[in-house]
Amino acid sequence: MGDVSILQAVVLALVQGLTEFLPISSSAHLILVPWVLGWPDQGLAFDMVVHLGTLTAVCGYFRHDLVAIARAWGGSVRGAAPVDAARREAARMGWLVVLATIPVGLAGLLAKDWVETAARNPALIGTTSILFGLLLWWADRAGARRRDTGQLGTRDALWIGISQAVALIPGVSRSGITMTAGLFLGLTREGAARFSFLISIPVIVLSGGLEVLELAGSGQALRNVGPLLLGFAVAAVSAYLCIKYLMAYLKRHAMGVFVAYRVALGAVLLWVSL
Repeated sequence: MGDVSILQAVVLALVQGLTEFLPISSSAHLILVPWVLGWPDQGLAFDMVVHLGTLTAVCGYFRHDLVAIARAWGGSVRGAAPVDAARREAARMGWLVVLATIPVGLAGLLAKDWVETAARNPALIGTTSILFGLLLWWADRAGARRRDTGQLGTRDALWIGISQAVALIPGVSRSGITMTAGLFLGLTREGAARFSFLISIPVIVLSGGLEVLELAGSGQALRNVGPLLLGFAVAAVSAYLCIKYLMAYLKRHAMGVFVAYRVALGAVLLWVSL
């Protein structure tokens, strides 16, 4: 693993920042882009800082929601009864986020080695990109799109959480499969996206924590800090803008453009793997 150049830091941070939240699979792009450009592996340190950048972005965008949820949920953990409807809803949302995180946490512990080895190949990623892209198209057409996140129940959160665990398979797309599940459950497009983004926070924290532990255990020193800081900034800004404009886009548009892109990307990856 060599040092990350300025160009590599900017490009890969943009890829991470945009594809973490668009329903198009970040793993597919993080394999395809370095392969096309002939770049070496960027290393654990860079992966860690760009994940921190996307975490900063989603927390910044939903900062008001997160403060309300954290306060109300913390109060419910201590046994304090919410004083009004808004706090009851915030506490309930906190518990739904926790519930939706459990399946992916368990699956990650059980399947970590497989995901990092056998699952990371272009043929599999191309296939899953196409298949789950078509599933997103079906959900977008078949879903009732009449519910918002305030109408989510524990069973809904569990199903979305189980779908999030499926996204450990590279090419599925964490945001894509959770939005797909939300649409099948009758959520509006923006409601499905909002819950998908909220439950991404503990997942990014968990994955980033694992990267920190792996980096500490590897004995690697943080070298060439400039590109790392640049990668963090680019990932954070691009992810924040991605969330902002995607939420606005989904109020008026269907998922078709993302489905078409996923199918095209999957076809390219299948061709590359031949």
